[in-house]
Amino acid sequence: MATRKDDILGHLSALSAYLIWGVLPIYWKQLDHVPAGEILSHRVLWGFSFLLVFNLISRRKDYFRLLKNRKTRQMLYITSALIAANWLVFIYAVVSGHIVDASLGYFINPLVSVFLGMIFLKEKLNTLKTLAVIFAMAGVLYLAFDYGQFPWISVALALSFGFYGLAKKSFKLDPINSIMSETLFLSVVAIGYIGFLFSRGSSHFVSGDLSTDLLLIAGGLMTMLPLYFFTNGASKIPLASVGFLQYFAPTLMLLIGVFLYDEPLTKTYLISFFFIWTGLALYSVNLVRNRYRAYASRKRGGHK
Repeated sequence: MATRKDDILGHLSALSAYLIWGVLPIYWKQLDHVPAGEILSHRVLWGFSFLLVFNLISRRKDYFRLLKNRKTRQMLYITSALIAANWLVFIYAVVSGHIVDASLGYFINPLVSVFLGMIFLKEKLNTLKTLAVIFAMAGVLYLAFDYGQFPWISVALALSFGFYGLAKKSFKLDPINSIMSETLFLSVVAIGYIGFLFSRGSSHFVSGDLSTDLLLIAGGLMTMLPLYFFTNGASKIPLASVGFLQYFAPTLMLLIGVFLYDEPLTKTYLISFFFIWTGLALYSVNLVRNRYRAYASRKRGGHK
């Protein structure tokens, strides 16, 4: 049974993860002079390097067993493509001045995950979950029709991360080991692309700008550090707590986009966010209600 100390440390660890994810736009914005594809390649390569060192230091030997299973390897190829797509779209959104769109995508993501669970895992939707998904869809559709442009950045981020989470859940993949495998597979492509840029003389790495070099290298650490905090925290706290804490990241992104980088928050966006936040409120109420019922059930069982 988890102690109060574990509970506190778990919440602090998970919160640290979401806070880092929330302020990542500030980090990637420092590299807005570098193409998104090049940033992604270095993020993958250095992320794998940091994870490899971490695994060697912590002597995590179960990583190699993960790759022995053929079906697991095939699923990891798919998750590698999904996380690469998610990272690329996010980096593009930040460096091109669409942080608000990125925040919208991560607000939608929990409700997309509910919808995917219903379709692929045959999970049942109760009234609150159904209403939550409807409100989220209404927000996206309103933005698309009133703004006159489909919010592809938001939807791409939500769907790629939603399917990524679905695959992880279906195969019960360990977060640290699986992301190491994914970055290993992607590193092959990343090294090829970086080599191609060097051959053309268009690489921004080792080109005389030390700050750019350090930012590209440290991008791997900024990618893996919150993952470690999240994995450590999520294993110690209730799902309801994780559900609440996950809103910190897109909220910070939204505030950063609007107040730090002067991205417009139009009336259309506000109405769309209202629909989505209403859906998230219903989703959160459902989490709390389920948590309370589970607690009450355990309490009754303990008195039998």
